[in-house]
Amino acid sequence: MSYKTILVCLTNEATAERLTKAACKLARKFDAHLIALHAKQAMHVHPGIAMQLTPEIIQAFNHAQSLQVDAIHDIFLKETGKENLIGEWRLVDAVADQAGARFVEHALCADLIVMSQADQDFERDVHTDLLRDVILGSGLPVLVIPTVGEFDSFGHKAMIAWSATREASRALHNAVPFVQDGGEAIVMWVAYSDKNADSLSFSANQAAANLDRHGVKATVSHWRNSDVAIGDALLNEAFESGADMIVSGAFGHSRFYDFVIGATTAHLLEQMTLPILFSH
Repeated sequence: MSYKTILVCLTNEATAERLTKAACKLARKFDAHLIALHAKQAMHVHPGIAMQLTPEIIQAFNHAQSLQVDAIHDIFLKETGKENLIGEWRLVDAVADQAGARFVEHALCADLIVMSQADQDFERDVHTDLLRDVILGSGLPVLVIPTVGEFDSFGHKAMIAWSATREASRALHNAVPFVQDGGEAIVMWVAYSDKNADSLSFSANQAAANLDRHGVKATVSHWRNSDVAIGDALLNEAFESGADMIVSGAFGHSRFYDFVIGATTAHLLEQMTLPILFSH
């Protein structure tokens, strides 16, 4: 079990270098084919403002987009050259609200997707929607790299968020390639009442036994009857245990539930301090 085709989604110049570095390390680790995908933003003209757009404005917009494409491509070539990798470069045109669909088109035949956390100061909402579209639409594990910090080496000690759900099960199995060759895993569950603690404890231990059969040194940890939000509990445990990666199911509820109640996935995407492998 391994990842043989890795797709890295390079959305802007600011995050391109750190994403490409991480993707190159993974391509080397898994002996995988690396594909870089960038969606060149196309101008979406609403009828109400079409008359206000001069040829000069359109030309300036297209020129700025071409400069960004060239800069991102150069970064990809430089970083793959450092690792002596031959990467594949793909460029598509898409208006902002269609970028997710274009990324999913190319992701469907990959094994692993690498994306950046949303930059808090740059198109945060647009990129957050993009992450959600790809995680939900691709059916593949999506590794999200934080915008702050250095992550030259990770995946040796993974903390797996366990909730005894379909999403958690997929996440656990998607984590195996990272840790199956001498790595470690912590299966972490959180219960806010005694009602489901026993079943979570039982299934978490079974999950750890499964990992052990894959050659992974696995342990079980938990927070019980805690007043801490699940996302914070996971981040705190990852820090205290020395994990270098978090693995989690993603978007197990509807958009309405996420909006009204709040969601662990959204919290992790905003507050993440380590690379997180999401599975839906």
